[in-house]
Amino acid sequence: MKYRQGVFIVVYRNEKGKRKYLVLHRKLHWIGWEFPKGGLKHESILHAVKRELKEETGCEPARIIRYRVRGRYEYDKKLADRRGILGQTYDLFSAEVSCERIRIDKKEHSGYKWLSFKQALKLLTWPNQKKCLRIVERGLNKNR
Repeated sequence: MKYRQGVFIVVYRNEKGKRKYLVLHRKLHWIGWEFPKGGLKHESILHAVKRELKEETGCEPARIIRYRVRGRYEYDKKLADRRGILGQTYDLFSAEVSCERIRIDKKEHSGYKWLSFKQALKLLTWPNQKKCLRIVERGLNKNR
């Protein structure tokens, strides 16, 4: 059994001087709230970030930051479309976008919300994503 290499992308935009984070409502494989993520497809990690961002939101990044954060998680059940894969590893990125309207991938997601840090933290389903959101918020606040 092996792990699929992937990326977590904390997407944000500035709205009237306040930072808003994007959360997507997942419907494929499990139901809950997450930020854009995905696996690499024989490409560089930066290309995967840009591709996943475009596929899951329809947005182009104005700015991408890579964090020195890596993680790994196991799927909570066997996935028919990922035979022989136990889970996924990830590298953490943030992406600033200017688009307000999101074009979701309807196979994977059923909706989205732009939220404050505290609202997004409450809504996210998985602890590893909550941890990544905290890391990005701290990093962005430091770089102000």
